[in-house]
Amino acid sequence: MLNRKMWHKTVMAIAALTLLMTACIEPFSPPEVNSDANYLVVDGFLNLGDTSVIELRHTQSTQEEAAQLVETRAKLSVKAETGETYEFLEYGNGKYILPPKNFRQSGTYQLSIKTLNGKEYLSEAVPVILTPAIDEVTYRYDANRDAMVISVNTHDPKNNTRFYRWKFEETHEYRAAYYSALFVDPVKKMIVGRNEDINLCWQTKKSGSILLGSTVKLTSDVIKELPINVVPISTNKFYIKYSILVKQYGLSREGFEYWTDLAKTTQGTGSLFDPLPSLVTGNIKSVTDPKELVFGFFSASTEARKRIFMAPGLGRYPSCDAPDTLSIADAIQNNSQYLLNYIGERSERVLSSSPGCADCRSQGGTNKRPSFWE
Repeated sequence: MLNRKMWHKTVMAIAALTLLMTACIEPFSPPEVNSDANYLVVDGFLNLGDTSVIELRHTQSTQEEAAQLVETRAKLSVKAETGETYEFLEYGNGKYILPPKNFRQSGTYQLSIKTLNGKEYLSEAVPVILTPAIDEVTYRYDANRDAMVISVNTHDPKNNTRFYRWKFEETHEYRAAYYSALFVDPVKKMIVGRNEDINLCWQTKKSGSILLGSTVKLTSDVIKELPINVVPISTNKFYIKYSILVKQYGLSREGFEYWTDLAKTTQGTGSLFDPLPSLVTGNIKSVTDPKELVFGFFSASTEARKRIFMAPGLGRYPSCDAPDTLSIADAIQNNSQYLLNYIGERSERVLSSSPGCADCRSQGGTNKRPSFWE
């Protein structure tokens, strides 16, 4: 087998030969890639154990730079095989939610979408997938990558699931380089003590990749030490404390194939709502116009969750340039918001720094402690 370097040289030689043999080559772009049509994209599923969230957006051309279009004021509902109908509530920005209900965990469910402009869409009736529990979420330090590798373990003793998908939410606790104890009160025109701690924050991010696993080729329905997140130590997420909430969903074979194809398609673009470079439709069709393309796969399943915390103390404390020294008058005149503390025998000066060094919120987090934090 050719190694990667030799393979690369071979490909380049073939490409050069092709250019010499061809007088004119016209670039090919599939019509779906550069089409101006805004096809509906449906992202979400019926969560039988928690709040269900479905987002409605539209595709766009790969050359389109405008903001993504969302579908608002639509009517979404889910109908059970036994006849019960459950209506979604519009949450805003193309998002629709269905609060937890006492759903039957058997039979089938079908999604109905009616848009404001009169279009109607229906999913196939999908069976309920009962997701097995997550056995364990583990982590280990990988010295070669200088990163923490987080993995999941699960199994279905009945060998019924076979196809899995995961999402996660990671939260880490961190500090700003400097502690701002003072600020200028703009009304009183004086330096006062800061009542709010803006040195300690927490930041939460959701997984962006499509994470899948299958045991269809194994004798037992067991997932063991499957990596779902690799976090470089250089991010400093493990310096104080880090937590990850892993969510697990069972999939049907059709659902697994859809998400597998979508993962391959969106690998270079980033997410489901980015421009789609090829056709990856699903089980949702247009009732109004059967020829209209619709993207998305509706499923119904229970959700398994597991959260872990870790505090390995890896990384380093944040560093910043040395703070500035200001007179009291200059600090008040400049309305400095990030004053550290007084200096001098008579406290006639103060130290001042930038938001990035003295306000942890400037890095995207919040100084409100999460309710689940240990």
